[in-house]
Amino acid sequence: MKNKFNMSKQDNIFFAKRKLVDNIYKSANLEGIAVTFADTYAFMNNVNTGNISVDDMLKLKGLKDAWQLVLTTIDEALTIDYIKKVHFEICKGQNVYPLGEFRDKGVGITGTSWRPKLPSECDYERELKEIMDIENELDRCITLFCWIQRSQMFLDGNKRVANLIANKEMIRNGQGIIAVPVEKIGEYFVKLIKYYETNDVNDLKLWIYNNCIDGV
Repeated sequence: MKNKFNMSKQDNIFFAKRKLVDNIYKSANLEGIAVTFADTYAFMNNVNTGNISVDDMLKLKGLKDAWQLVLTTIDEALTIDYIKKVHFEICKGQNVYPLGEFRDKGVGITGTSWRPKLPSECDYERELKEIMDIENELDRCITLFCWIQRSQMFLDGNKRVANLIANKEMIRNGQGIIAVPVEKIGEYFVKLIKYYETNDVNDLKLWIYNNCIDGV
């Protein structure tokens, strides 16, 4: 997989900050939080339009706080504990339990009868190490994004966590930003469900490569 961008880390941080509203808007919609770009922009500028529910405002705040964490800890080692820390920021105040910890019960996935394993049945440390050993930076980041979504480590917020963790690695390596376009979410979910059911990630990774990578 050929890298699309070769930005400096500082340039990528600046780019991420410039695209922050757009990424939060896209990440929220990917998780099923139906907010408009205009309302997301207003929220990020501390304006209450009255169009966002209290629950959705808490989710947007969680994304905003998680991005602040990621942007101030770009060089911190990417570990399982770090992933848990991002989940805590994303879901705090939203009645999500356990918060910042792996789920302890099974979950269902909309659109498929496939069920992920319990975290207690998985070796996330080994899986993360294998991904971080991928030599190509962009391939490594896209693989992270896919893996966290399929792993379903948490009871809620897995796609948001995947977006933040993948983008931490994207920014650290000057690869731009990963964000699924809102108008292509339906198409994306077709690819994602296929990946869930088959554990064959290649088609999904190619689709993300062609549709979801932004940078300068």
